[in-house]
Amino acid sequence: MAGNDPLAAALSGVDNAERVGHLTHEVEPASNEIGSVLEVFYDRGYVDSFQYVDDGKAGVFEVELSGAINECGAVKPRYSAGADEFERWEKRFLPARDYGALVVTTSQGVMSHYEARETGIGGQVIAYVY
Repeated sequence: MAGNDPLAAALSGVDNAERVGHLTHEVEPASNEIGSVLEVFYDRGYVDSFQYVDDGKAGVFEVELSGAINECGAVKPRYSAGADEFERWEKRFLPARDYGALVVTTSQGVMSHYEARETGIGGQVIAYVY
């Protein structure tokens, strides 16, 4: 059975690995979108490191977990949010204000909602982590 949403499958795998206490997790298949989301997780301190490994097919991300993730997941459907509307989505997907991060895809790339708010641009909310 083929997966319909590789991002949701990747984040579910990371979340499950964190819950059982694994130190590493392999995310496959790799994609630019998943790599960008992992980059935001790394920048915010939720994963220790990750690297792309070419396996001759779609590739694999090897993720070193830090034990900092309580929950993460993909947001479906992808909601559009303006620069001043992120608080609404924080209330919906995060447990408290300024706790966790929303991952937003914008015209300037994938970033956390804190960076998007700071630069004054909106985008689509694609994932969350806390």
